[in-house]
Amino acid sequence: MAKKKNKERKFTKKLLHKYRLVILNEDTFEERFAIKLTRLNVFILTSLSAISLVFFTILLIAFTPLREYIPGYSSARLKKQATTLNYKTDSLVNELELNKRYYASIRKVLTGDVASLEFNRDSILQATKNDIGVLQVTTNKEDSLLREKVDKEDKYNLFESSGDQSNYVLFPPVNGTISEGYNLEEKHFAVDVVVAANTPVKATADGTVIFAEWTVETGYVVIIEHNRELISVYKHNSTITKGQGDLVKAGEVIAMSGNTGELTTGPHLHFELWSKGYPVNPTNFIDFQ
Repeated sequence: MAKKKNKERKFTKKLLHKYRLVILNEDTFEERFAIKLTRLNVFILTSLSAISLVFFTILLIAFTPLREYIPGYSSARLKKQATTLNYKTDSLVNELELNKRYYASIRKVLTGDVASLEFNRDSILQATKNDIGVLQVTTNKEDSLLREKVDKEDKYNLFESSGDQSNYVLFPPVNGTISEGYNLEEKHFAVDVVVAANTPVKATADGTVIFAEWTVETGYVVIIEHNRELISVYKHNSTITKGQGDLVKAGEVIAMSGNTGELTTGPHLHFELWSKGYPVNPTNFIDFQ
């Protein structure tokens, strides 16, 4: 028992025995720094340093982009791509499911596999009568006259209502001499206006460019869709300044005149005007002089 106590005292004495760490100048042996240490202090300081190092390393790995350089960790870019692909896949699955349902419905109609539905006619009539949104409106003579007037205006009107027709003005795309006019018999649904090369070609009215491309027969072509199902066509241009989907204003330059395409004999503008799918004579609405 006494030997055991002596060993414990010696071990404690070793742990608490003080040592002096001195830093000397090698040339003059002058003491620069000195500190008293024990084995216990060194052990505690070393342990705390190791624990702190491990703690801060975990923080750097968990909350900074440095973890991307450690093997086994994925980068933020890959995670973003994976998330985006996940959303796209989910959308595609939903779209595919909707298409399946749609095709299944069409298949049932084509094969005649449509279930009949029986309902009570009297109950539907009663529900209609009880619907407060259904109003019984009686007609009168004034309503009939107004409907007849509106029908006549829509029947003979090209652009807006007859009251606004005088305010709807088409802008001449170019000014020049007409070399070949509008001719239904020869299927020339346009007017050819002779102009110098690279003359600015302007939009005849406000609208949206629905076509602006090169064609072999008519060169650079621009087609603009306007209000009231009106479409204007500009052919044989040397260059075009607008693209498909652009919004243009009346009088805005959309192309430069030229002599492009196989069906041309000189610099001119081939201008067409279509209303509701039918060609109309542009000279009836535009003065090219």
